[in-house]
Amino acid sequence: MAEGTSSIDDQLSQRFIELDPSGYFLIKLDADAHELVAEHYSNDVDERGRATDPETGEVLACRGGGPRLPSTSFRGRTAKELGMALTESDPPLPLSRLDHALYLGRELQKAEACLKAGLPYRQD
Repeated sequence: MAEGTSSIDDQLSQRFIELDPSGYFLIKLDADAHELVAEHYSNDVDERGRATDPETGEVLACRGGGPRLPSTSFRGRTAKELGMALTESDPPLPLSRLDHALYLGRELQKAEACLKAGLPYRQD
């Protein structure tokens, strides 16, 4: 990253981010299948902007709290293929916010680069 752009990204990462009420994604690599995997987890957002379990209403812990099962999984060989599945599949779509879609696009590009290079991927 060019000098100066890293500090811009760091600063932008500190802003308030409104959660997508449609849920969140965990992106993984399946190196054996040579695919990107996006697991979608549903959630609700409470009046304080916190993600809550749609079944219990409990605030979701950032760490710990036991494993949750994804509501659905999407797979693709490229970031473009997976991105199109996330945004152009049959409704209801798993995204409701443009900023969330842009974030996922960036992460899928990063994940694809890691998959091609045989490197581990870590989601931001």
